[in-house]
Amino acid sequence: MKKGDIFEGTIEKVSFPNKGLVRTADGAVTVKNGIPGQKVRSVINKKRGTRLEGRLLEVLEASPLETRPPVCSLFPACGGCMYQTMDYEAQLSMKADQIRELLDFAIAEAGQTDGAGRADYRFEGITGSPREFGYRNKMEFSFGDASKGGELTLGLHKKGSTYDVLTAADCRLVHPDFNRILLCVLSWFRERKASYYHKLSHTGFLRHLLIRRADSTGEILVNLVTTTQEEWDLSPLVQELLQLPLEGRIVGILHILNDSLADVVQSDETRTLFGQDHFYEELLGLRFKITPFSFFQTNSRGAEILYQTARDMIGDIRDATVFDLYSGTGTIAQMLSPVAREVVGVEIVEEAVEAARENAALNGIANCRFLAGDVLRMLDEIPEKPDFLVLDPPREGIHPKALPKIIAYGAARMVYISCKPTSLARDLDTLIRSGYRVERVKCVDMFPQTVHVETVVLLSKQIAG
Repeated sequence: MKKGDIFEGTIEKVSFPNKGLVRTADGAVTVKNGIPGQKVRSVINKKRGTRLEGRLLEVLEASPLETRPPVCSLFPACGGCMYQTMDYEAQLSMKADQIRELLDFAIAEAGQTDGAGRADYRFEGITGSPREFGYRNKMEFSFGDASKGGELTLGLHKKGSTYDVLTAADCRLVHPDFNRILLCVLSWFRERKASYYHKLSHTGFLRHLLIRRADSTGEILVNLVTTTQEEWDLSPLVQELLQLPLEGRIVGILHILNDSLADVVQSDETRTLFGQDHFYEELLGLRFKITPFSFFQTNSRGAEILYQTARDMIGDIRDATVFDLYSGTGTIAQMLSPVAREVVGVEIVEEAVEAARENAALNGIANCRFLAGDVLRMLDEIPEKPDFLVLDPPREGIHPKALPKIIAYGAARMVYISCKPTSLARDLDTLIRSGYRVERVKCVDMFPQTVHVETVVLLSKQIAG
């Protein structure tokens, strides 16, 4: 087979992340965006030696795992969801199998095996999200069009597309308040024929709509992200938004100016059009102040399960100094503070560190200290040594130069929380070869209907001899 060839076949299995296996007479082909058991038509779009990758063109026959109809109008074209036609228990089973297969291989390759050469650790399965739908507390919607030169759209990218944007008017991953706000903003700018930012020419006004909504309080922060290439009086839009019949309550409307050439949501300048620049969320009895760019788990109720899972693995740390590396707004650190002597959080995003300090004060916590800086650099500057480590790095995992410094602490135990299992597998290989042992692994599904999953790992330091 060669690039451009079209073929048909059945997806035998899907490995993480979203890699479907289709066997043909000419060999196995990896096809993304499918479900096990689907018969598909695909085209070869990459060939590297004997490795073939295909792009899915059409689902010819549904999978036996697809036992229910889609719940939104954009499925399966939208890239936001993959598995909503699968029963949720089937999704959980598939994700657990994917992570176990990935980690079994990585752990065994690193040399942690039983007498039969199999990976030797305890896999504790997967816990599902308390909510299968409507669980996201944050969504970044993009402005664009669904076809070149077409009507303005606002929503999510078409599956496999960098440019086509589909209007997500009935997205089920978010609370209905998100969809009402999205339609209001889209209608307002459509009527005025506003331009959107074109990634290739770097021209246009509208970029993103970032909405954040607290699950516990219903407080909503609306953030319109644009370039500075046009000037608009947005006060009429503010009034329309405030008059929407929402279950929650808009506490702030911000205009974020972003002239970056990259397709990222960031702020060169932020203007408050209404209310405040933050809202409050509650997790496990603690209250957290969240700003537009604060890192906070996107599934609030799922986060409670995730952090409780981590806390259970951590166990007794009453007299311990705990380092919470990649601490974000300090959620994990503050949840550990009642059972630790001291918790030191390190986070590179200064805004998140300030929020963490405010949150600790808000919750009356005195034994948490938060430091702003890159983990790689800060590990050289902190005089204390940790008794226990909590690692919750970004998707890319731990920086290769930071990992030896973390290992050098020689902490007796650590918990690694990962949102990207392939990065986790890579880092576990290094940790195991450096004298740590994987004791327990448990998955928490923070992202139903999607390919993603969180994984919590407990490691212990092996005693030489």
